[in-house]
Amino acid sequence: MSEKRKNQPLKPKPTFSQEVGAKAVRKLRARRHSGSGVWLGLGMMGLIGWSVAIPTLLGAGLGLWLDKRYPGGRSWTLALLVAGLMVGCLIALSWVSKEDKAIRKEQEDEDE
Repeated sequence: MSEKRKNQPLKPKPTFSQEVGAKAVRKLRARRHSGSGVWLGLGMMGLIGWSVAIPTLLGAGLGLWLDKRYPGGRSWTLALLVAGLMVGCLIALSWVSKEDKAIRKEQEDEDE
């Protein structure tokens, strides 16, 4: 057992009425958020996919244009494709972390 667990006092067992009240509150919350199940998840996956795909394609397109305009030993297409991919991944990461923070905050508010 960790030190943190040893020093915490035991929580008293909730009464039957408290358990029923907590379950009722959870059911009401679930009914309010019932439309945000599978479709919200699919929408989020699509949004994340597009946030990666668009910068990648823009980088590749700019790279093709630069390769045609300034031919040389370097492949601007490959370099800007990778740069676009990295930018897209950073955008997706920031969006996912923002959503995760919002979900955690909502859960903390519900627990209070």
